[in-house]
Amino acid sequence: MVCWFGLEFTLKHQTNFAILASLLLIASSCLFGQSVAAQEKIKFPVGVGTKTIGTNMFWLATKKGFFDEFGLDVQPILLRGSSTTMQALVSESLYLALGSADATIGAAASGADLLAVGGVVNGLTQAIVAAKRYKTVKELRGATIGVQVLTSGATNVLKRILKQNGLEYPSDYKLLAVGGGNFNLAALTSGQIGATYLVVPLDFIAEQQGFHVLGYFKDYYPNYQLSMLTVKRTWAEKHRALLVRFLKGAVRAHRWLYANKDAAVDFLAKEIPLKPELARRGWEYYTGNRIWHPNAEINLEGLKFTMQVYAEQLKGSPPDPLKYIDESYLQQAIKELG
Repeated sequence: MVCWFGLEFTLKHQTNFAILASLLLIASSCLFGQSVAAQEKIKFPVGVGTKTIGTNMFWLATKKGFFDEFGLDVQPILLRGSSTTMQALVSESLYLALGSADATIGAAASGADLLAVGGVVNGLTQAIVAAKRYKTVKELRGATIGVQVLTSGATNVLKRILKQNGLEYPSDYKLLAVGGGNFNLAALTSGQIGATYLVVPLDFIAEQQGFHVLGYFKDYYPNYQLSMLTVKRTWAEKHRALLVRFLKGAVRAHRWLYANKDAAVDFLAKEIPLKPELARRGWEYYTGNRIWHPNAEINLEGLKFTMQVYAEQLKGSPPDPLKYIDESYLQQAIKELG
């Protein structure tokens, strides 16, 4: 049995049966053998927590045909919750997923058969945004703050920032898991919470509505690995060529984002969707701060810091993240692309 974020699970008795059962139906149609014709595209289900500027690569590569170039029919599946996503990977209902760096490494260090193979969001893009009555971070004492999930990723960074401002959890504020992305903004707008973190450019939308931006995560911690491309280790070993094909499409998408500003802004505006000026500000923030790596590589120094933050929350020693990443698949994809 593996103990992971206070959640007990085994590979034989997994939770979220309804979701996983539906995913298994998808996966059953994705199985392929030697009889598959070479020209037939292989279905490749991937899991993504939210559809934002940061995670746009999955939809960009699909709709611009970058995965098609390598014979893949990639199907992004929106899943909320790290535990559900990781369990789907282990059961091979998904072939690959976007996983928060600390959740992935933490689960792998606890015994889950998981491996990170590339980077997605290689920095912090969140802003602390609050209702009009709050002018500074210190004034959030007593507030209910909305987060994506309670125990990983950006939430741990938020706790660290609040602690630097004299606020301890849970005595000085409450956390409420509302889902991340647009869910955070909706909860703030409805008055359900007093503050939250929003990824760029959702912070601009909130600011236009009169909410106060109290600070940016990156101003506190400029070097951080937020999310990674995650696979089941044994699945990757058995399907190396297939995984490399996926990573080729991912790299093509990342390179295209940097090389085609106007077209990228237009895509983001229509796909997320966002007003064009917000999409442009988002693109400029992500490229200017190198949040997307042009070759989808992992920020190793940032990952080490991520795990330090993770360990602080668990009051233990951080696992060595280098044991649970393997960029040889990505390096092969880059080499073959040239």
